[in-house]
Amino acid sequence: MSSRCYCTVLRTVTRRVAGIYDRALAPLGINIAQYSLMRNIERNAPLTLTQLARLTELDRSTIGRNVRVLQRMGLVELGRGNDQREAMVELSERGQALLNEAGPLWDGIQSQMEQELGPTTLALLEAVAAN
Repeated sequence: MSSRCYCTVLRTVTRRVAGIYDRALAPLGINIAQYSLMRNIERNAPLTLTQLARLTELDRSTIGRNVRVLQRMGLVELGRGNDQREAMVELSERGQALLNEAGPLWDGIQSQMEQELGPTTLALLEAVAAN
């Protein structure tokens, strides 16, 4: 190969950036994946696990496992919708309180990323993500 694999480079960057967010959120007992999932639930609840999977572009079984972890932590509540075969998810009071507490931590990391990467790089990342 004449050049580095772009996929590998992006995966390395993603792991490092996720680690920065994870360390910031660690005092609250959650990681960036859990925070992001909870924000999606907050914005769209109540919704089915299938709807959440589509929204986050993740596999339905992955969403189910991740939501059950949040449920065991007391951060989300699962119930039944009109179709009794499908589980509905929404934040618990504890989950909403945790998101309120996590918001300033997330905002701080966002500001750090903006300063370190700059507007041009961030615009390029957003363009790649949109494709």
